[in-house]
Amino acid sequence: MPLKIICLLTICWACFAPAVTFAEDRPPNFVVIFTDDQGYADVGCFGSTDIRTPRLDAMAAEGVKFTSFYAQPICGPSRAALMTGCYPMRVAERGNTKQVHPILHSDEITVAEILKTKGYATACFGKWDLAKHAQQGFYMDLFPTRQGFDYFFGTPTSNDRIVNLYRNEELIEPKTEMATLTRRYTDEAIAFMRKHQEQPFFAYIPHTMPHTRLDASPKFKGNSPRGLYGDVIEEIDFNVGRLLDAVTEMGLKDNTYVIFTSDNGPWLVKNKNHADGHLPGDHGGSAGRLRSGKVSTFEGGVRVPCIVWGNRHVPAGQTCDSIASTLDVLPTFAALAGADLPSDRVIDGADIRHLLHGEFDKADPDKAYFYYLRVHLQAVRQGNWKLHLPREDEPVGAVEFRRNVHIAPADRIGFDSPFLVDLERDPGETTNVAGDHSAVVQALLKLADEMRSDLGDYNHVGKNMRFFDLEGPRPTTPPLPVRPKRGTK
Repeated sequence: MPLKIICLLTICWACFAPAVTFAEDRPPNFVVIFTDDQGYADVGCFGSTDIRTPRLDAMAAEGVKFTSFYAQPICGPSRAALMTGCYPMRVAERGNTKQVHPILHSDEITVAEILKTKGYATACFGKWDLAKHAQQGFYMDLFPTRQGFDYFFGTPTSNDRIVNLYRNEELIEPKTEMATLTRRYTDEAIAFMRKHQEQPFFAYIPHTMPHTRLDASPKFKGNSPRGLYGDVIEEIDFNVGRLLDAVTEMGLKDNTYVIFTSDNGPWLVKNKNHADGHLPGDHGGSAGRLRSGKVSTFEGGVRVPCIVWGNRHVPAGQTCDSIASTLDVLPTFAALAGADLPSDRVIDGADIRHLLHGEFDKADPDKAYFYYLRVHLQAVRQGNWKLHLPREDEPVGAVEFRRNVHIAPADRIGFDSPFLVDLERDPGETTNVAGDHSAVVQALLKLADEMRSDLGDYNHVGKNMRFFDLEGPRPTTPPLPVRPKRGTK
């Protein structure tokens, strides 16, 4: 019997045992809105001055805004982290190879599969990107419909050139019209929620945009001072409002958690001179005061906007500065639903119900976040302190981003010695204060060493990195795909 089936049967059995009781008549609903390449400062309440986001701003005024919320540096890894509650370095992949965009092994357990043990209806609307980073030739047996979702309306991967649109496992529109996607994903999500409003549901909405290619519907195209990029964000904002209105109209607001966030920072290579997005012609976003963007472990690459709204336990108008991340979604949803986590594997995320509910004094002061680029551990944060670990200008473990053309030349740097920053005082990560805080440096170096032992680094496989397809001994270094030489097939 496959490993995942055995583990899920164990979880299902555990659900019949005594569990935490909830005041609600049923477990809460969950809606996750996950945009693609939207920068930290591409929302009004996070600092945007040229993109209008009235519904997201109102969502924050009625809920909790997270200012230290983290994703992964690029698309596929962020989706793997959200779905599994684990650093992408940890999860098993088909064939054991650590791809740039993880091909999530069928024996990995997703948040949707965990919620289904408690009777949830589950659906995904948008970009999947965990069955191979390709619009064709992907693995259908790793589609959302095989990873815990009852229903899928979306596309296998990014919209770099085209979007092939699927309903469940049927291709319904090859090369579909990009401008319609934001509205259609939202239409489908609202229809799903209405259909299942009498039972707990999980609606996952990973939008195709603002990953380029960009497009917007006629109602929004040409209206934003920020050009087409702004049009796209403003259309997403409008459709977030539609989702919130639908939840309210169905009388489900008090028992529904809605989370809005992004998969990584802005794609600066789409902007003139790799600058922070500000020109009408820039097709990438803005990280505001944060340094750099997508495909970087500077804050601009991985710190993303996040807003939580809805449930009656979520207070209005609060700001949470504590560290949280997409890794925390799975364990938090499991706890809120009364479901058990798998007991046969490490889960990196933590239950952060207290933060969603405004109980910020209960935040774990020792919580650490580890910054991986590909299989390379590059930094660690605890509290306001972030330590960049020594690395080369073109680090081996960051392949295929060793020469990182996605970010500005000024950010394609290495560190000869540990580089410590106080993110509260220096969010732009400009000044090394390691010499003044040697004890902090040593403490963070110790955390990094512990993570290397547990999970690994570019030159070392940790004891809890997962491989489900091994026929021989465990690898000693992360197995990277073999790239054909140029001119060969």
